Amino acid sequence: MRSKHHGKQLGAHTEVQAEEAIYSIGEAARMIGSTIKTVRYYDEVGLVKPACYTEGGHRLYSTEDLWRLELITTLRYLDFGIDEIRHLISGELSVDKALDWQIDSLETQANTLTNMIAILREAKQHQGDSLRYIHKLVNERTINSEKRKQFIADKVETTRVLDGIPEEWRDSLLYFFDKYIINQVKASAKQADAWNELQKLINDPQFIEDIRNHQFLFFNMVVQPPFKAGLWVKKLEHIHNRLNKALKQKLPPRSPYVQAIVEDTAMLYTNVEQSANKEDFFRYFAEHSQSALTERMERFDTLCSIISPTFLQFSKGNVLLHQAIRWKLQQM
Repeated sequence: MRSKHHGKQLGAHTEVQAEEAIYSIGEAARMIGSTIKTVRYYDEVGLVKPACYTEGGHRLYSTEDLWRLELITTLRYLDFGIDEIRHLISGELSVDKALDWQIDSLETQANTLTNMIAILREAKQHQGDSLRYIHKLVNERTINSEKRKQFIADKVETTRVLDGIPEEWRDSLLYFFDKYIINQVKASAKQADAWNELQKLINDPQFIEDIRNHQFLFFNMVVQPPFKAGLWVKKLEHIHNRLNKALKQKLPPRSPYVQAIVEDTAMLYTNVEQSANKEDFFRYFAEHSQSALTERMERFDTLCSIISPTFLQFSKGNVLLHQAIRWKLQQM
């Protein structure tokens, strides 16, 4: 039954008008076709906080809260993740970008299911030995780490994408890709399909050109590096550990903690000569970082995130970093 809140607020974090209709958590759950447990979970993860509480501490929801709960339920139906929904609601992620990401993700899932169905149908033709044949088909489609490593080595040689990079710095450039993608253990069907698409993307000459543009700051830095290659990688890994910490604490891009990471990242890509003028270099770094984000590079990150759950966290850190760079640029 609908309730009304009269008089002053009881432990609320947002103000509720005196005559505004409010609902118990059970009423809210029924009205959106969900469960009390789910509505409580959305509160716990910070998606929808109740408008106020009763004297006994029970959650009460406003009409606006119900709309947000219905929106979240709709997005969850479309397989959006909690983090994506949070960024959408907060405005940190544009609707168009979120829809593009979700379409890409669902298309990958659809392709995976199509390939799995094809394997099962083909195996069904081998009656009496179907399970052994399924094993054979899956192994033929699975690419192990040695084959991945050879594919990347051949691509680096044929495209000459690392020409001009000193030998000791080449492993540094490929460090995270090797760590999270090349050395990935035996993959699921979805991960195998993502790797197959990733190979096609890497074979695209336009993507190779994107890589050159994206890594321009790296190429520029290694001419007069401020650190040795091994130390540079350790510092970069420390930056991503700090980004992970910021993600866990749900810190916004404008927070001092995240902005300090932006400053340190910029300085990691300056060479000895450029480090003399920190402010000029930061603007140069920030503008280049934003211009280098192409659709192909974003698709690369999406595919790598499917292949490796660990890379997914790494990618989320990069998203936060770029959001923070954009915020910093707007303040300059």
